[in-house]
Amino acid sequence: MPEGHKTHYLAREHTAWFAGQSVRVLSPQGRFQSDARKVSGKVFDRCEAVGKHLFYCFDGGRIVHVHLGRYGKYRDLESPPPRPVGAVRMRLIGRQRTMDLTGPSTCRVIDSVERDRVVSLLGPDPLAGGKKSHVWRAVQVSSKPIGALILDQRVVAGVGNIFRAELFFEIGMDPNRRGCDLAKSEFDLLWKHLVKMMKVGLKYGKIVTVTAKEAKSRLVDLEGNDRFRVYSKDDCPSCGHAIEVLNLASRKLYWCPACQSV
Repeated sequence: MPEGHKTHYLAREHTAWFAGQSVRVLSPQGRFQSDARKVSGKVFDRCEAVGKHLFYCFDGGRIVHVHLGRYGKYRDLESPPPRPVGAVRMRLIGRQRTMDLTGPSTCRVIDSVERDRVVSLLGPDPLAGGKKSHVWRAVQVSSKPIGALILDQRVVAGVGNIFRAELFFEIGMDPNRRGCDLAKSEFDLLWKHLVKMMKVGLKYGKIVTVTAKEAKSRLVDLEGNDRFRVYSKDDCPSCGHAIEVLNLASRKLYWCPACQSV
């Protein structure tokens, strides 16, 4: 599932491709057909990201709400486009580009009231100016593990499983600690590193948590697990201890108990 850096990256990209254009919106698969008619031919204004949600804003107040979920993917094509490949839920056709969307968990036309309702259920988004104080307010009163809280979209929006593992390793924190047991200074450090990591992810359009010195390569060239320190790794890059896997908030969390003792 794409994490918050990716939705913000896509929002910037899609705004640059289609803003100010009268965009044709189709549903080759058919499941989005009736909603597609509501926005097809209207002028596309912008795409916004909040957490893992994308909002495509059209003239007249109509908004296409997309959540990619586990299987949602975009395919970038030239215009005029070729025949659709696979079950294309939504196709956007602009002057020079076409974008196909397959497999999203959500793809629907909504209005601004429903958009605000969706956003109201989310915690602050670090990449959208979300307030650290609001996250701290939720963390300091919770007895849940901080490793579970940081993944809860109602607490902080956009953080996924990879960022979670890499964040707690970078700051050396035990993800099992209760939120209410964290000192404010510890939370401030966590937030600082989370924002930094997500901004790097936004810059490259992919999660990169190692440094160029660690990777012995340009960060832009890194792919796969070479981009990470502990996620899906066998051994700790710092101490050589075997990486262990926790089941926390129903997701696997990779961590090094030897290094993450704070």
